[in-house]
Amino acid sequence: MYPLRFEPLFRRYIWGGRRLNDLLGKEIGTEPAAESWEVVDHEDDQSIVRYGELAGASLRQLIADSGVDLIGEKLMSRISSPDLPVHLQQRFPLLLKFLDANRNLSVQVHPDDEFGATLDPPDLGKTEAWYVLHADPGAKIFAGLKPGVTEQSFREAVENDKTESTLHQFEPKQGDCVFIPAGTMHAIGSGLLIAEIQQASDTTFRVYDWRRLDQDGQPRPLHIEQAIRATDFERGPINPFSPRPTEDPNWVTVVDCDKFVMNRGELNEPFQIIGDGRFRILAIAKGSIDIGGDPSGLPLKTGETSLIPACLGPVELRPGPEGVEILEIYVPG
Repeated sequence: MYPLRFEPLFRRYIWGGRRLNDLLGKEIGTEPAAESWEVVDHEDDQSIVRYGELAGASLRQLIADSGVDLIGEKLMSRISSPDLPVHLQQRFPLLLKFLDANRNLSVQVHPDDEFGATLDPPDLGKTEAWYVLHADPGAKIFAGLKPGVTEQSFREAVENDKTESTLHQFEPKQGDCVFIPAGTMHAIGSGLLIAEIQQASDTTFRVYDWRRLDQDGQPRPLHIEQAIRATDFERGPINPFSPRPTEDPNWVTVVDCDKFVMNRGELNEPFQIIGDGRFRILAIAKGSIDIGGDPSGLPLKTGETSLIPACLGPVELRPGPEGVEILEIYVPG
């Protein structure tokens, strides 16, 4: 195996714009795009290898054929557990995407693993984290409920078209990371470009959509009762995660939970990804790197991603002359 790059999958929701093209250099075509799914194995949505002898293979096929080499023996054992529904077994556990919020996303909540298991068909929960790549002045994030909001007061706000009044909000800046555990009411506001890492689930319960209409002049469906069932009303407001230093002064941890860890590095000199039996997803927030063993022979640039298989030994990364701001993501344990 070797460092893998995949074809992006674009999603064209009503809130998308052109920042994926203008700021990240993605060829989205003439129509706006809301999301670029970079690493995904979720039902029919599959990342496809772009370069090298594995070109054309899906991420699911790689898991089936070479799962231990790709993600490591420990994680392969976990995702093969008979405790998981059959159709959730041997699925890559994370989904990485870039989002362009040209308009507010809906106010929504995601189920946890326990709730997800009760759905038909069952799905994983969806814990996620957002890394802010760009923020227009005044752009907002809505994350968690204000102190004192209860299920009853939230229901009353929904009934009186005052959902927004229950939401904690703040103005993020570039480099902020916001951790959204499953069960947290949230929305990404307009004017933000986000890198999102999440569990490999696409289950969303929409509770409020800013009174807007879709392309057919109809309001999008809401899932109020499911959203309320999924919400942790004890959690309260969510603010940006405070970065924590690592043993290497060039790296900080910007989010750390049982589903994933994300570190940020700002580097100007060559460095190595140490082989430790775990895969790594690398996403470039700014600048570029050359990756040792990458069959494309091309630098990995702003808005591009690579999956470093678990079986590889140390992989050398060489920043371009402008340096690099890089996100490194892996599953702990």
